[in-house]
Amino acid sequence: MEDVILVTGPSTLSGQVEVTGAKNSVLKLMAAVLLAEGRSSITNVPNIQDVWIMAELLRRLGCTVDYDTAAATVHIDVPAAPGHQADYELVRAMRASISVLGPLVARCREAEVALPGGDAIGSRGLDMHRSGLELMGASIGINHGYLVARAPDGLKGVHHRLPFPSVGATENLMMAATLAHGTTVIENAAREPEITDIAALLTSMGASIEGAGTPTLVVHGVESLRPVTHRTVPDRIAAGTWAFAAAITGGTVDIRNAVPGHLAVVLDKLAQAGCRIDAREDGFLVEGPRRPLPINVSTLPYPGFPTDLQPFVVALNAVADGNGMVTENVFEARWGFTSELARLGAVVRLDGHHALIRGVPRLSGAPVEAHDIRAGAALVIAGLVADGVTEVRGVGHIDRGYEQFDEQLRGLGARLQRVQA
Repeated sequence: MEDVILVTGPSTLSGQVEVTGAKNSVLKLMAAVLLAEGRSSITNVPNIQDVWIMAELLRRLGCTVDYDTAAATVHIDVPAAPGHQADYELVRAMRASISVLGPLVARCREAEVALPGGDAIGSRGLDMHRSGLELMGASIGINHGYLVARAPDGLKGVHHRLPFPSVGATENLMMAATLAHGTTVIENAAREPEITDIAALLTSMGASIEGAGTPTLVVHGVESLRPVTHRTVPDRIAAGTWAFAAAITGGTVDIRNAVPGHLAVVLDKLAQAGCRIDAREDGFLVEGPRRPLPINVSTLPYPGFPTDLQPFVVALNAVADGNGMVTENVFEARWGFTSELARLGAVVRLDGHHALIRGVPRLSGAPVEAHDIRAGAALVIAGLVADGVTEVRGVGHIDRGYEQFDEQLRGLGARLQRVQA
């Protein structure tokens, strides 16, 4: 039976939320500990479906994984000789599974990773992962739906420029380079806070990494790494989600355990929409206007506006006082959810990778379906400013990225319930 969320609007959110560790970091941290034999622990771990999937993937690679949800900690015991095949059953459910590729090739000198699945937001090819590892000395091919990599003599350091600052490729190549022979230079590297977080973990394990958070990463290969304990960086996308929820509903939400500097562009845009922002060291407060002003946004790699928050901009513009333009430069198929938002009465016109949204005073409740994590959360929040009941299907997507999303919304005053379809 599939769960659905029934949202009764309109609602104005008010209260405090605590942001968990970053989904987009913790999954890669769990993969990175494959580089060292022994017991590593990762703290500030969100209780989300993707963490359970990654835990099971590591178990099938021979690791012992103990996930203490009460302590928000995952303990991972990595064997001396981990397995090297990541099964399709798990990889197809979560694209982040591809992050085991680099560590396995570096540590085991071979890897077989099923071609990934995940959210329906556009093509995310593995060409940059593949070309980088091939330059480092791996032979790579596709066999029966698996990406098969071999490096019997180990990997070697190279100077490589990525054609696009891909987060996944940067992570995989950085992790692989830690055990390569010599020095690896990655130019046009991704700069996201999650990259810096993974680099911090690897450094504490004994890796030698320079330039994390800049366009040029320099990794000096070492002989071996050691297990460690590491705290996950706060989830900037979850923090941004709550910020937009306040802005869209005209509410006031105090967001704790967040890093305002990770959302500088986002908070600036929310201020343009008429929000009052009160930032502090451990988070920020967002007070939304009675009706937001429209904002124009173009998604870009960090430090630009994050593509993961694009659906929330569209939802905000849908009820704004005027017209707003949103340009999607990262994932070409992310517009799929606009047809669902239109069922609530949003007026959206698409033109290639642009969307022009004409704001309406209020939306109207209707059945909608989520096709990815962020779109699902955005549809629930849109339901908060819709008259009547909005039925959101595809709730499993939301569970992959947000811990107790519906419960936290109820704690802020939302009227919603989770039921079985």
